[in-house]
Amino acid sequence: MNLFGVMDVSASALKAERVRAEVVASNMANAETTRTADGGPYQRHHVVFEAEGGGSFQQTMAGQMSGLDSGLNSGLDGGFSSGLKSNLMSGLNTGVTADQTVPGGVAVTGVISDASAPLKRYDPQHPDAGPDGFVDYPDINPLTEMVDLMGATRSYGMNASAITAEKNMVSSSLDILK
Repeated sequence: MNLFGVMDVSASALKAERVRAEVVASNMANAETTRTADGGPYQRHHVVFEAEGGGSFQQTMAGQMSGLDSGLNSGLDGGFSSGLKSNLMSGLNTGVTADQTVPGGVAVTGVISDASAPLKRYDPQHPDAGPDGFVDYPDINPLTEMVDLMGATRSYGMNASAITAEKNMVSSSLDILK
């Protein structure tokens, strides 16, 4: 992993958690929606995450360690400053905004609909009531949605803190080199 690899991983997690928070907000906003364009009640949505970069943890770690060994050897052979310069340049060339997969990062595979049965409430005056007087409502629990939103918010905050910490480490490293 290059110098800015942690930022790339955290940036991918920030994107994924933003999508998760948006889906949870949509679920909460549609908790009382009894009719959609498809004709039935709104269905709760879930976000599916996937690890980017493929392979297992051991494969990723072995690949990173072999890259670390070659980086240390080139730094020792070519002097400290030239090895650091090449690491900095490789980090700048594959920045946070690059549109590529990040080994160890997070990707949103998709947003799926919950297949649970709708909740039935007796309300014969409702325009969507059936002949028996029951209305189909989405099976959305506000407490569950709030817990999901809190999890997304906390994860987002932790990844933002990781980016800030790495930014401070890079800044401190550059100050040491002055």
